[in-house]
Amino acid sequence: MSLTTVITPDFSEAVPDLNPWPLTVATYNIHGAVGWDGEFAPMRVGDVLHEMNADIIALQEVPLGGNGSPNVLAMLQDVTGFHSTEGPTGQGMERRYGNAVLSRYAIRDTRAIDLSFGSREPRGAVDADVDCHGHPLRVIATHLGLRPAERRDQIRRLLQVFDTDQMAVILLGDVNEWFMWGRPLRWLVSHFEAVPAPATFPARWPIFALDRIWIRPRHRLVHVERHDTPLARIASDHLPLVAHIDG
Repeated sequence: MSLTTVITPDFSEAVPDLNPWPLTVATYNIHGAVGWDGEFAPMRVGDVLHEMNADIIALQEVPLGGNGSPNVLAMLQDVTGFHSTEGPTGQGMERRYGNAVLSRYAIRDTRAIDLSFGSREPRGAVDADVDCHGHPLRVIATHLGLRPAERRDQIRRLLQVFDTDQMAVILLGDVNEWFMWGRPLRWLVSHFEAVPAPATFPARWPIFALDRIWIRPRHRLVHVERHDTPLARIASDHLPLVAHIDG
């Protein structure tokens, strides 16, 4: 009499889902983590990030620490568990601040783009290569200047870096463009094609579409919406802008 051993597969450990699509990206000017009530509350910003549940987030006006000043990016990285990279645009004796990217996926490489214009406030962009489980994605997060001539110069310089077809490219951030048909927006539409632009500023009564998300190739952008919740309306003077991207 022979005995046959039956081996039952062990499914106790789920196989991880390595397909990142659809991907959720967002841009959020956090106003130094100071809300409409004047309160410095980084953890409140963190709560907004949890509400959004985005995979990649571009942040503007982020305190980056220095000389005893709080490092808000480090706090937000801690509460999300995400990878991060920073792009300081202002560094003084008391504090560092600027742009940043938080990512659920590994950030393989980062470049800084200097967009400063004359004697105006220093500006820049973070240019990051994100590895979404083997699917490369280039993310350029920025915060443009307040004057039209400044923005025109900055957009011209930004468009010069979009010279690769090796991976999808996302440009997102606070472009500070108040005029719907201003030249900077026309140039961006010519390069990326038109995309929806919900109003995000001011947060409590949004009228202006200052925060934008573009992707190339355009067909991968599925949906764009502002993240409008009671918490988001008080945590900053901008509402976050969220986009869903397919593979």
